[in-house]
Amino acid sequence: MKVFRFETLHDSDYDEIVALLGGGGIIAFPTDTAYGLGVDPFNEAAVDRLFRLKGRPEAKPILLVVDSVPMAEAVCRPTELFHALAEQFWPGPLTLVVPSQPHLPKNVTAGTQSIGLRWPAAPFAGRLLNRFEKPITATSANKTGLPAAINAEEIRSQFDDGLDVLVDGGSLPFRGGSTLLDITGDPPVLLREGPVSFEALQSFFNGRIERRVG
Repeated sequence: MKVFRFETLHDSDYDEIVALLGGGGIIAFPTDTAYGLGVDPFNEAAVDRLFRLKGRPEAKPILLVVDSVPMAEAVCRPTELFHALAEQFWPGPLTLVVPSQPHLPKNVTAGTQSIGLRWPAAPFAGRLLNRFEKPITATSANKTGLPAAINAEEIRSQFDDGLDVLVDGGSLPFRGGSTLLDITGDPPVLLREGPVSFEALQSFFNGRIERRVG
């Protein structure tokens, strides 16, 4: 596993990481919540390798991160509500579960025809996505049953040499991950509490939101 420190990354380092992702590699990288595990979601072998690394197949759509609304639109079927939420809360720690585009691999959507999307307010993720020019996965960096990693030491202890690259961005603030909101139905459903509070979402929806956390 090659380790980079975020604050000392050079253009050539980003080029190396982008090439690795394009070749099916797995990286651990800092987001605006906890660390994520990144692969090219259109490389099915890389996604399968990611699931084996975490210790089980995913039964839910895997999270993808983007650096713009147009990048999100390339993998989802956007609605007026999606655009309103993106304008209000992105970039930031709100993941939106939305209908997916049919060309997304089934091991990314888990056959649900939906996908979780987030535009993180994290400088490394933004720069990487700008260079990679398409979404990457950002499923939480943890083995099944263990907490999401919030520093490089926890990444090393959980994954040892199973990763190709670790980008060390220091200690991160939210072990529990981003707020997770399902907008595939009416009313929207809060699936996971996080940095964007239920109260903030209640205010946005004028109270028309359900809470199904667990």
